[in-house]
Amino acid sequence: MSKLLPMTQTEYEVFLERTIPEYADDKVRAGHWAESEALERSRREFSADLPQGVQTKNNYLYTLYDGDDAVGLIWMRANIDRPTNDGFILELYVEEKYRGKGYGKQAMQLIEEKVRELGLKSIGLHVFGSNKIARNLYEAVGYEVTSVNMSKTL
Repeated sequence: MSKLLPMTQTEYEVFLERTIPEYADDKVRAGHWAESEALERSRREFSADLPQGVQTKNNYLYTLYDGDDAVGLIWMRANIDRPTNDGFILELYVEEKYRGKGYGKQAMQLIEEKVRELGLKSIGLHVFGSNKIARNLYEAVGYEVTSVNMSKTL
């Protein structure tokens, strides 16, 4: 069985190095940002969201381990300042060579334990519509659609 351990500073730096450009690409692909500005906007968002890195209050960054192997990560924010007292998953990532082996599902189950320990009542997430594999995973572990954005290319 996998386990979640708090992300180290080195793991955090690797996380940012991979995630900032990926997020920028996702925003461009979704039509939200121009390619020329995307990387800088992504850097600014991560800097604003995690001003103290792994020590940022109410943010929980974990590395997913199977034995001694780091197989992925998960980042969750606790929204304790809202009446709903909920959490939000900002990132779930499984290393490519470990995909399709159940690690994503295990990470989702493990983060639910953390959510309960924090006394949160629910947890949400965002997934780009084109990411069918992730959508299937989230639906398989009980997540339901709460909002849908749609567009049509003309």
